[in-house]
Amino acid sequence: QGKVVDVVVHAREVVGVELEDGRRFRTKAIVIATGTFLNGLIHTGRRTYSGGRTGEPAAIELAESLKRLGFPVGRLKTGTPPRLDGRTIDWQAFERQPGDRVPVPFSFSTDEIEQPQIDCYVGFTTEALHNTIRANLSESPLYSGKIKGIGPRYCPSIEDKVVKFAEKSRHQLFLEPEGHDTNEIYLNGFSTSLPAELQQDLVRMIPGLDEARIIRPGYAIEYDFVDPRELGPDLQTIRLTGLFHAGQINGTTGYEEAACQGLIAGINAALFTQGRDAFRLRRDEAYTGVLIEDLIKQGVDEPYRIFTSRAEYRLALRYDNADARLESYGRELGLVGDSDWERFNARQSRLAALGRALDSTRFRRSDPTYAALQAQLGVDLGDSISLAQLSKRPGVAADLIKSLLPADLSGGLRSADLDTVLADTLYEGYLQSQKTTIDRLYQHDGLRIPDRIVFRELSGLSNEIVERLERVKPGTFGEARRIPGLTPGALSTLLVHLSAHQSQ
Repeated sequence: QGKVVDVVVHAREVVGVELEDGRRFRTKAIVIATGTFLNGLIHTGRRTYSGGRTGEPAAIELAESLKRLGFPVGRLKTGTPPRLDGRTIDWQAFERQPGDRVPVPFSFSTDEIEQPQIDCYVGFTTEALHNTIRANLSESPLYSGKIKGIGPRYCPSIEDKVVKFAEKSRHQLFLEPEGHDTNEIYLNGFSTSLPAELQQDLVRMIPGLDEARIIRPGYAIEYDFVDPRELGPDLQTIRLTGLFHAGQINGTTGYEEAACQGLIAGINAALFTQGRDAFRLRRDEAYTGVLIEDLIKQGVDEPYRIFTSRAEYRLALRYDNADARLESYGRELGLVGDSDWERFNARQSRLAALGRALDSTRFRRSDPTYAALQAQLGVDLGDSISLAQLSKRPGVAADLIKSLLPADLSGGLRSADLDTVLADTLYEGYLQSQKTTIDRLYQHDGLRIPDRIVFRELSGLSNEIVERLERVKPGTFGEARRIPGLTPGALSTLLVHLSAHQSQ
């Protein structure tokens, strides 16, 4: 309906927004989710122009409004690859990558996915292509100095790949169709801001793309973000009541990262207008909880992405138990309807019955089944063994457990249910060990880190972690623990080394 240019504030509370044409809308809560539009600047070769994405205007006035309100603002960048015309591609030159045989739905409300899956394809760059990029680096705004923002570490441009990984003779590419009803192909792995005409020449150096036509060239985009340490765990700003931020404005990159923030900010904006308590997720409950706590406590010095390694409790954060962890919250908030709630409770009942069956079904030496199992596995199983104990043994597949379940359970058994119960059983001991490790991490903040330590010589630390440690040079384990981006696994590795050094 219009372009927001200003946030209207009274006594440190938001009271509305102002549009470009002067209209004002009163409101009690605002969620700002600007993506790459906040003061966005697009780069393609030597050409630079304002935009939120190609063909759409940037939110320049809103960016200035946030600065006037006192929010600390930084600058990040991201990029996108060229889109190709699928009708001009020699598909035989690429390796086919079919989708999952049985795709896993995003929602427990979906029993199965009936939509036909679209194949993707894998290809590779060439040394000739790399040499051409090296010869034209002056045309890249990333290397000419025009781009000031920091880009995502895990989605580098093709220029970055060629320069930073010069020893590689080729880089992998994924050709991803944009949908069922389009010929547009997303050339994943070839993000670039080189001139459009040069992009066309480079694309045609890829085997199979000799005659490929670019529909839209790739480009880099710089944009503003607000320091996420300005936020509370409900994603409401500390500076202004009623103002919520979600997505790339908080320094993240990636679709899932943006979506989960939009969900939490939207929930809390609604709760705020209703005068209800804020909703938050803990680190041990969801990856969303990990992401938000990392953002608001550590801030960002590069576009943030969520990884399993960032979560101390990752063994418990599985997609198949997301309903057990989160559905009761959805019900309480009014986001889960009656039919979905009934489905959830029915599934929990099935899982409980399966768990009891695994514990209570036992085979003794005198049972014919016991002898068959022992012969099949080639190990002694003791005087007796339960299905739960059997499921933890190497080489025991879910199909074997299913065949040994009581008949009243195995008949209409759902494979997804059995997989969940078996995972719970398998990870039971690991979860306790994980908890012990986490407790240890937070008890050693005063442990000194020697000045002469060489982080690169510590086995098990990634290059990224080493860079962060060398940049900050922490004096204690507690200081290291508070460095943005240090994963629980890296901290555990560091703690083991420091403990060993202390005992010498």
